[in-house]
Amino acid sequence: MALATPIKVILGSIAFGIFWILAVFPAVPFLPIGRTAGSLLGAMLMVIFRVISPDEAYAAIDLPILGLLFGTMVVSVFLERADMFKHLGKLLSWKSRGGKDLLFRVCLISAFSSALFTNDTVCVVLTEFILKIARQNDLPPQPFLLALASSANIGSAATPIGNPQNLVIAVQSGISFGMFLKGLFGAMIVGVLVNACMLLGYFWKVLSVEKKDVEVASTVPSEVVADDEVISHRFSPATMSHFTSLGSQELEAAVEAVMQSNSVSASLGGVGDLSFRSRRYNSEGEIQTASPDLKEARADGAVRASIVSVEVTASKRFVRSLSSRQRDVLRDDLSISEKEGTGERWKRICWKVSVYLVTLGMLVALLMGLNMSWTALTAALVLVVIDFKDARPCLEKVSYSLLIFFCGMFITVDGFNKTGIPSALWDLVEPYSKINNAGGVALFSVVVLILSNIASNVPTVLLLGARVAASAAEISPAEEVRAWLILAWVSTVAGNLSLLGSAANLIVCEQARRAQFFGYNLSFFSHLRFGVPSTLVVTTVGLLLVTSS
Repeated sequence: MALATPIKVILGSIAFGIFWILAVFPAVPFLPIGRTAGSLLGAMLMVIFRVISPDEAYAAIDLPILGLLFGTMVVSVFLERADMFKHLGKLLSWKSRGGKDLLFRVCLISAFSSALFTNDTVCVVLTEFILKIARQNDLPPQPFLLALASSANIGSAATPIGNPQNLVIAVQSGISFGMFLKGLFGAMIVGVLVNACMLLGYFWKVLSVEKKDVEVASTVPSEVVADDEVISHRFSPATMSHFTSLGSQELEAAVEAVMQSNSVSASLGGVGDLSFRSRRYNSEGEIQTASPDLKEARADGAVRASIVSVEVTASKRFVRSLSSRQRDVLRDDLSISEKEGTGERWKRICWKVSVYLVTLGMLVALLMGLNMSWTALTAALVLVVIDFKDARPCLEKVSYSLLIFFCGMFITVDGFNKTGIPSALWDLVEPYSKINNAGGVALFSVVVLILSNIASNVPTVLLLGARVAASAAEISPAEEVRAWLILAWVSTVAGNLSLLGSAANLIVCEQARRAQFFGYNLSFFSHLRFGVPSTLVVTTVGLLLVTSS
């Protein structure tokens, strides 16, 4: 493709440059509007500068990718409600044998779960839990945060739904879910193991500490219980209303006292956990004492415990003073309440099983080669229907800002392509980056690694994907498929190079920094020191497997 007119090249480059700056540095001082608004600004400038027409801008938006992204996000929301990620967290701490064992588990669990639920989702839900486990075992958080971010990126390379750039590649290439998995699963497994070994070697001395005689599973806070389950264990005033027919207001007061004592004692569960949160790792090697409000919390807990003791004693005395008939009525009503609670628990269990089965069905349909976008949308809507509630709370958890970011990015990248600059640059590199020889694969991988960390991986895939595939198709159809898989592998693993290379890295960094009581600041250079060697080694090992398959 020849270069466009000079004015179009200049204006298109300016629009793309603004988009790139805001995508990589969303809080840049002179225009701190964020990534989403930055992508829309770039798209608007492409149209205003007449690099592309409004109709071409609309046509540039890839609806199948947006549909697949929306569907997988909705499914992830329901899986989170069904405690899937809480179970993954418990699996991390189950019979843990120390820091090295825990680090290896973080690598494996984050990798496999990212392949199925996207790397960003896994990083959002597991970061704080991993911080709690590390704190409970008096281990520094840095190795585990690096393990989570890097393994989530590597694991997400195995499937089309693992990360956004793979969604783009799967839709544009037409490669089926099964073929994608077959081509990259082996590289993903070896890459995760190599990355885990490098982490263990890098942090061996730090992790060589004896584990406390404390059950790691106790780091799961008692308050993390679904709302439906909590409600099912409470007394309801409606179920107790017929007691007034006995003419005993004291009986009603006694039952209310029991209700209050139960609720107060349940609320005390979080106070006991405060002791291990009394200090936190603030940065590498630095430990900072927590807020003095903890003393007040403990004192308040002691007062509430005394109130509970008095109320329970008074309730027991009053129940003993009841007549046999009143006791029978009380016993029958408590039995009814218990049955209702049991019924609610069974309903929730059935709902959870339904969510897991629908998700499993979606994965099976994807493996069978059905349309990925409509499969994900169908699974999402089935979950909405079987939930049998207003879907607004669940749909509000979908990251619409990400969907809007993609819309703006599609338009901006398409406009930049129409300037002819990417094609001109690729024409210079193409003769030396043929993927049917080792030198060509190496050069192509270096270009993708650099661009993925400069322009981010999704824009890199949008810029290079079609050109790389066309060049490989001239060799053979099999080489075209291999070219797409190499692009998927390198652009994904490239995210581990630096903190800015992947959205998953930034999510882990921000979640860790904002975590209450045990926050940790994962700095850019602490990530870079491990990210550079890990990325180079894992990329090379994976390429050997992908190109030989």
